Amino acid sequence: MLLNVSYNRPKIKEKIIDEVGPPFTLFERMKLKGIGSPKLHITSTSIDIHNLLVLDNNANTCNIEMRPRGIIIMFRSLLETFALVIPYYKLHLYKGRAEEYSLYRDHYHIKVKADHPGIHKYFKKILNYKTDNAPTQVEDL
Repeated sequence: MLLNVSYNRPKIKEKIIDEVGPPFTLFERMKLKGIGSPKLHITSTSIDIHNLLVLDNNANTCNIEMRPRGIIIMFRSLLETFALVIPYYKLHLYKGRAEEYSLYRDHYHIKVKADHPGIHKYFKKILNYKTDNAPTQVEDL
């Protein structure tokens, strides 16, 4: 779900918490060695997100925040902050080219450039957390 999170609205915060859970506590953040991504440069997006990003001439960048049940991809357009909220069960993460990752949720997608080793390490952290905290599958029994 794509939301405008520029303003402090309790209903929007409630939607985000219902979707991906509350933020990690300080102890959990230290245990995970950080939950936020470095600055990511956007290379390609779905049409809904593209229409927001072309409204200004700034560099198209985003960052990702991990939550207990999903991730939040945040980017800015004009003077507004938007968030793409993706629960882990809807997250599809692909590594296309050597230096590009694609994140999908339903009909939304964002492709980001991964030109530093820290970015590759962060996406590995997301995948490991997703698999470690996934519910038990029927095939596992």
